[in-house]
Amino acid sequence: MRNIALLNPSIASTNMGDRIIESSVRHYLQKTLPRDFLCELPTQDPIGPKGRKILQSSAFAIVGGTNILSSEMNTYRQWKIDFMDTLTMRNIILMGVGWWQYQPPANAYTRFLLRRVLHSKLLHSVRDSYTERKLREMGFDNVLNTCCPTTWSLTPEHCATIPSRRAKEVVMTLTDYKPDAQRDRQIINTLLAHYDSVHMWVQGTGDVRYVREISQDPRIRLINPSLEAFDYVLENCDVDYVGTRLHAGIRALQHRRRTLIVSVDNRATEISRDIGINVIERADVCQVQYFLENEVPMQIALPLDKIKRWMSQFYSDLDATGPTPHPTSR
Repeated sequence: MRNIALLNPSIASTNMGDRIIESSVRHYLQKTLPRDFLCELPTQDPIGPKGRKILQSSAFAIVGGTNILSSEMNTYRQWKIDFMDTLTMRNIILMGVGWWQYQPPANAYTRFLLRRVLHSKLLHSVRDSYTERKLREMGFDNVLNTCCPTTWSLTPEHCATIPSRRAKEVVMTLTDYKPDAQRDRQIINTLLAHYDSVHMWVQGTGDVRYVREISQDPRIRLINPSLEAFDYVLENCDVDYVGTRLHAGIRALQHRRRTLIVSVDNRATEISRDIGINVIERADVCQVQYFLENEVPMQIALPLDKIKRWMSQFYSDLDATGPTPHPTSR
């Protein structure tokens, strides 16, 4: 049994999307490393003395999911590491990690930092082709585009069970830190016109305030801001998902719910380009109505061979069987 450090973005997070990522990361790591002890450490807070001791005693560390890489990691620090951390943080392996927004080439500080802390030999798993290109530009050849671990259960067999026709009700999300009042109001009004009930899941701390600013319609029913409350609606109600929150949409797909994600940044756009998940740009919000009025199958093409290759590098006498259904799948 080895100690493995798991750098967890959901610790000290105000975004429930990080909880969605964490649940999939943990599911696949428990399958991939069943005999090892996972010690959780934060990415959104600096690691203290005890955490550094855990890192030093671990065989390696894995950082799971979210867009924590950027071209200027000295200024954009969603991953709270700095120069001093390079003395103790070594042999970190990426698992479905993404790049923050579209950016110029990485600066010298970022290149130095990542070359010091990332594993030089074992394979890194990244979320999309854009992130893969950014790392390869820095000289990392040990990179596979596996997409996000939240998508790994969305196999052809799974997607074949997702309805192609509109449900009676819908769950929507909005993104408070990426506001567009005119287009977001259009999404709300379109959903209210087509569904018997409109639920809104609160994924981030500012989402309720934002939706109340752009619509006071009493027909919008709030879902409590917990992953358990969201899962309950997905499991027990006849719902579609339409919204700007990427991982809420992927959670809905895990539950076999008809899904349309409205992209507000590079994350959903790049994942859609790679695997074909149903995504529209917010500038094309009129396409929401097309989705609601037509049969739209879920046709997702996962890089299953790359997922299996990344997972299998950790196996010894275990069978490299690749991804299994996520426990949320009904």
